[in-house]
Amino acid sequence: MIILDLTGATWRKSSRSGSNADCVEVAELTRAVAVRDSKDPNGPVLAFDRPAWSSFVGALPQQMRV
Repeated sequence: MIILDLTGATWRKSSRSGSNADCVEVAELTRAVAVRDSKDPNGPVLAFDRPAWSSFVGALPQQMRV
């Protein structure tokens, strides 16, 4: 298991999320992209290496991309 240092991470959510609380937030880190539930900022975090994240985002329909 890789431990990521999330200290100082800048979390953001899609501008398309509006005021809806059911969102995910994304933080771009040096070695990975981290994703968390916006309702639980102290909860678990998923981390993806950059190629995996790019592949995931590239597979989304254009209107869903951040």
